[in-house]
Amino acid sequence: MKRNIIMVLTILISFVLQTTVFQFFNFGGIAPNLLIIVTASYGFMLGRRYGMVVGFISGLLMDIFYGSVLGFYALIFLYIGAGNGVFHRVFYQNDIKLPLALITVSDLLYSFVCYVLLFLLRGRFQFVFYFKSVILPEIVYTIFVTVFLYPVILLLNRTPDDADKRSDHWFAKKN
Repeated sequence: MKRNIIMVLTILISFVLQTTVFQFFNFGGIAPNLLIIVTASYGFMLGRRYGMVVGFISGLLMDIFYGSVLGFYALIFLYIGAGNGVFHRVFYQNDIKLPLALITVSDLLYSFVCYVLLFLLRGRFQFVFYFKSVILPEIVYTIFVTVFLYPVILLLNRTPDDADKRSDHWFAKKN
């Protein structure tokens, strides 16, 4: 129960930070994608199911507030969470290389899919310009923020497990 509450609060706080605070700290109109960080992190930390749920909720928030079609971002984020959930078995908490690599690939795939479905299908073929001016700066900024945000998410996910273990241990001693 605690994990679900922490998960929802993490999504909401990340969404609010991404859409308000980080819009003031943008570089050339580019802000980091905190929801990608949260979705990917929950995917490889807790598995495919959690990644899909976090991704769907994150994408649904994006759809409700900024999307033109309900479900577009929800589906993209859902697949990103599921894809990162595959790496749950090889995830090691103290190694930051795998999370950085997975978040980089997730942000790249997200940006590429958005380019294809939002721009390329409308006849806008300037991929090199879009890559250099939007995708690459967003990836760099997202990775920079990941270095600071990932340990916080890791700590938040470690806390409910420790609390549950402590309460189970107390209950076992009592009886």
